[in-house]
Amino acid sequence: MNRRYSEHDVEHYDRPKRKGSRPRTKERPTYDEAVDGVVVTVDRGRFTVIVEGRELWAVKARPLGRKGVVTGDRVRIVGDTTGAEGSLARIVEVAPRSTVLRRTADDDDPVERVLVANADQLVVVTALADPEPRTGLIDRALVAAYDAGLAPLLCLTKADLADPETLLSTYRSLGVPWVVTRKDGDLTELRERLAGRTSVLLGHSGVGKSTLVNALVPDARREVGHVNAVTGRGRHTSTSALMLRLPDEAGWIVDTPGIRSFGLAHVEPEHLIEAFPDLDEMTEDCPRGCTHGADEPECGLDQAVEAGQADPERVASFRRLLEARSVPAYLL
Repeated sequence: MNRRYSEHDVEHYDRPKRKGSRPRTKERPTYDEAVDGVVVTVDRGRFTVIVEGRELWAVKARPLGRKGVVTGDRVRIVGDTTGAEGSLARIVEVAPRSTVLRRTADDDDPVERVLVANADQLVVVTALADPEPRTGLIDRALVAAYDAGLAPLLCLTKADLADPETLLSTYRSLGVPWVVTRKDGDLTELRERLAGRTSVLLGHSGVGKSTLVNALVPDARREVGHVNAVTGRGRHTSTSALMLRLPDEAGWIVDTPGIRSFGLAHVEPEHLIEAFPDLDEMTEDCPRGCTHGADEPECGLDQAVEAGQADPERVASFRRLLEARSVPAYLL
């Protein structure tokens, strides 16, 4: 018997993966006693998991190897799942993910970083002023949402400081839904958009994500930051993605750290256009390898515009999203 692990620990069944090593037993663990949970945050190799309404700490079992576990993952857990002080459970299985929101550190970085799993809506939070809105991140976030199969939603904050119409006119042709909020304003419309869904809140530091989270989940107590008067940029207040249940079990929201770069090295043009079925249909006769950009010869989108079959503004907006992939991520 291994001195470190009892017969009830999944690690008991596996040797380290060394050449020539053999399993200690042919009887593999079945995890019949494992319970289901959802990962709500990750902190230095430890995972906070919600199991049957209670919160507990867990680590990743060794048989999972290098398989990553992220916020939003649905997992199975063994060990002490009481959530009592000092208890520790082990994650032994990760369920297949329905969606994956990912990014790269930069556009030439081959390493993808999964931000959140199993979400179904990406809420792009943008301040209309203080700090000024930067469409580069909005465009890239929309690209990431379409690529991941998430429904996008624009949430424009600080409407008491600026008129939202200027920014909305840029995205109206894409058909992206939006909500507008203001300081101490009514959040009924936003709550309706979040109800029954798992929504990821994404945006620059200082745009008001944590303020929204505290208003939506009163006991969240997320730290609220301020915008630097010189640089016009916010200070990071959240350090890791945190998944929170909305009151009355109306859904989940994931508060993510404020970001300053959002690489899209993993996104292919042909995958992006699939999120726009009306435009995708017009590219069936495009030459092989066509990226559907503005400089592509004989692109079906241009032909559709010339024939009056496509809205020029919608095509231009789609191409702006394509171009967002080539703008250096650190300039966002």
